[in-house]
Amino acid sequence: MAVATIAPEVAEPRASPGTNYRRAGRMWHALVGLICLGMGYWVTSGLWMDPYRRTVSHNRGDHAFFEWMLAYGVQILRTGADPFYTDLLNAPLGVNLAANTSVTAYAIVFAPLTFLAGPQLTYAVILTLNLAASAFAWYLLFHRYAVRHRAAAVLGGLFAGFAPGWISHANGHLNWTAGWIAPVIIWWVLRLRTSRRWLLNGTVLGLLMAIGFSIAAEWLFWTALGTTVFVLAWSCGRGTWPQARAAAATTFAALGMSALVADTLLAYPLYMHFAGPGSFHGTGFDQRWYVEDAAAYLFYPYRSVGSLLGVSRGDLAVNQTEGASFFGLPLLLLMVAGTAALWWRADRQRKALMRALTVVGVLFTALSLGPRFNWFQHEFHFPLPYAALTRVPLFDAALPGRLALVVACVIATTLALLADRLPRVRAVWVAAFALALVPLFPLPILTTERAAEPRFMAGGTWKRYVSEGGVITALPHGSNTAPDAQRWQAYALARGEEFRIPDGYFLGPGGPDGTGQVGAPVRPAAWMWTKSAWSGYVYRISNWDRLKVRTDLAYWNVQALYVPDRISGRDGMMFHESLVWNLTVLFGPGEHVDDVTVWRVRPGLDPVLVPGGGLPSSLRPAGGPGPGSRRPGSVPAGACPACRAAAAGVAGPAAGAGSGGGPSAGARPSAGARPGSGSGPAAGARPGSGGAVAGVGSVSTAPAAGAGPGSARPAG
Repeated sequence: MAVATIAPEVAEPRASPGTNYRRAGRMWHALVGLICLGMGYWVTSGLWMDPYRRTVSHNRGDHAFFEWMLAYGVQILRTGADPFYTDLLNAPLGVNLAANTSVTAYAIVFAPLTFLAGPQLTYAVILTLNLAASAFAWYLLFHRYAVRHRAAAVLGGLFAGFAPGWISHANGHLNWTAGWIAPVIIWWVLRLRTSRRWLLNGTVLGLLMAIGFSIAAEWLFWTALGTTVFVLAWSCGRGTWPQARAAAATTFAALGMSALVADTLLAYPLYMHFAGPGSFHGTGFDQRWYVEDAAAYLFYPYRSVGSLLGVSRGDLAVNQTEGASFFGLPLLLLMVAGTAALWWRADRQRKALMRALTVVGVLFTALSLGPRFNWFQHEFHFPLPYAALTRVPLFDAALPGRLALVVACVIATTLALLADRLPRVRAVWVAAFALALVPLFPLPILTTERAAEPRFMAGGTWKRYVSEGGVITALPHGSNTAPDAQRWQAYALARGEEFRIPDGYFLGPGGPDGTGQVGAPVRPAAWMWTKSAWSGYVYRISNWDRLKVRTDLAYWNVQALYVPDRISGRDGMMFHESLVWNLTVLFGPGEHVDDVTVWRVRPGLDPVLVPGGGLPSSLRPAGGPGPGSRRPGSVPAGACPACRAAAAGVAGPAAGAGSGGGPSAGARPSAGARPGSGSGPAAGARPGSGGAVAGVGSVSTAPAAGAGPGSARPAG
């Protein structure tokens, strides 16, 4: 990628002059490591206030998803579960974890900590270490191969580890904050030309590639692509071609060994990813949305010192987790001037290096803009280079905007070279560095409160309501906008307890033309309960609705449903009372145990149909049937024969009844719908306001904001 590495005068490790030098070097490395760790803690300090009750404000779904993956690591070690497939989510079908961002290496390595302290703490630890390790790894790479002065290496390393894109991805992404993968891979790529150890170096690189794939496959792909472009651009120079040709045989032999090791280790994960159960091709996200707006390069990120000055346009990012550019105009001007200055002072070897950096930077900037050009949120209908890649394998499953992270690495390398190569400190350069970098100093990511694990789950009371390995779920079902149900399962898995849940937040098949989508296909019961929790309104329940709910519960084989007293949503706490009322109309009064209301379910029998089609007799006011009543036995036009037969026997079970159609109101937005475009909760609805349920008996006719696929990609 952006590595100032192949210049001969710095390409080989320097000889140590003596013991004192080595000791001073170790002390310096330790100091830089502490600085990096302190910066990592600073950025994540909001989570460290209380890892068990705090969550990132802008991407709660991915936070919960990665907690689940870390908890599954305990399951892998405890029971020997398949690391790349599970039936614990999305009952009864299961989930292909190889096709998701499953951070398998982290889940296994940190499983002891997860078992002892819970995935909440493990998540905070890994996120902090990711940021710190990224900066420290880049510092070591620059110090060893690129620059003479340690201060220049520190400057480049800190920018590479805490650039705006990494801070943006710290809002929920354990995979994309693993920026250390790039410098570690590049380090070993540079060692491949050492003829004496090509076999060892190739083997180590293969191991690193397998580890990188298990943590952040897409970032590994961009790292490999950027490094390849860099080496090719460097090799094409008149003065560097003989060196490249001399090292080619050893390098290709070592790369062959790397490929053999990596393919051997990744054979099963790759099979599962591309051909296993629950696999898909492409992505469920629109590559025209997940791009960098060209104007975003000119402004500062929303969590930076520059944002305090009002020079920030967070709205130019598709969401606050995908702002990979936002370098600011002063830094871009410094890059132009600095590159020109370095080029002017460079010899033939150094010019080859600067040419390679420039090629990588310009190419990846253009690719990050996506298939169409966007300027201040206006899309111009002429194609860009990425338009030719949208149907190319691997590229079709990637999000173009994230290519700006490669640009950040190019900028970091140029900063290190510029700071190292200036003949002496000049006021104008010091001022330029300060003007460009001080506004980019990161602020801590925003966090907010989330519901604590119910005592019903933490104390094990739930075990009385479900058989071993059975299905029990909190409502609303787990999703990126309502992650609690998946969180409660994750915390149980971390303790060595096991049950299954329907739905969940993951990537799976079901999108158009065989592409993926977020979560399972929406079923009527799940949609009903999710809308109720989002909006605060309840359905006018009819026997037709009861048939659909009964069919869905039988499909999931649910044995119990429960509603916690507090429910976390995407934008705060969700409505509890409306959801309890909805289930009470369906099943009768629930049992309040600890801090949840729970209903036992007989799959295929519940909910029982009600004569008159409206409220159960225990809830019906005097004077007639309740709201939503329908003449006994009546069904909507177009109902399936099995549902008509079941409805005809009003009070009997609907054995074999079909699903009876889709959600009652609204539809899942199409894949790629721009996040945040929904209408939100019903006007006047205030989650957590308590009291009587607003709008009981009315129908919510518009889907809540964010219905269906959410705004954040799980491990994308």
